[in-house]
Amino acid sequence: MSSQRDVLLLVGSAKRPRSTSESLGSYLCERLGERGFETETLLIHRALKSDQGREELLAAADHAGVIVLAFPLYVDSLPYLVIKAMEVIAKHRRAGGEREKQRLLAIVNCGFPEARQNDTALAICRQFAREVGLEWAGGLALGGGEAIGGQALPKVKGMARNVIKSLDLAAAALAEGKPVPQEAAGAMAKPITPGWIYALLGGIGWKRQAKKHGAQKKLRDRPYHQS
Repeated sequence: MSSQRDVLLLVGSAKRPRSTSESLGSYLCERLGERGFETETLLIHRALKSDQGREELLAAADHAGVIVLAFPLYVDSLPYLVIKAMEVIAKHRRAGGEREKQRLLAIVNCGFPEARQNDTALAICRQFAREVGLEWAGGLALGGGEAIGGQALPKVKGMARNVIKSLDLAAAALAEGKPVPQEAAGAMAKPITPGWIYALLGGIGWKRQAKKHGAQKKLRDRPYHQS
């Protein structure tokens, strides 16, 4: 039996000690906790390591009234372990009977500056919710997530102001039993840094990696070019 006042955060990143996905999901859970919700966090990569971990994940997912799935974008889609968790949950739910209302919110971040790069991943999450009988509470997409780097959002300060605004709005809506408003999605999608800064820093990082591997003079090579 699910409890509408219980929130389960499923973190789909395996990055340790802390990922941007966990930072985003934890901030949202903290805001919901202030509103009287009980929250629990599970790291998917740990839960899927053993049969006991899978059982604990399924039990937590059965009990939660709100499931928050936070993960990084992998090649326009979800990380393998997140997909595996979806498959495990789907198989379990199809074998069960009638269920009470449960909601799913997805939060995805990518390294690209454009939040729209996450659209396909959110569409997959929405379809998953539909197929397993979860109410779709909405999706939040963040571009340039590496700028947060797993830090607690209040420590990021000004750069994360729109992210914080988005999650505050999402928490308020979820607490009232409503889906995440478009205003929250719009705030999350605003660029963390200007595009030119992203390109500049990306170029510097690329050159540093090339130097590290002795390839700084090969950056403009075109080995497969056909004239």
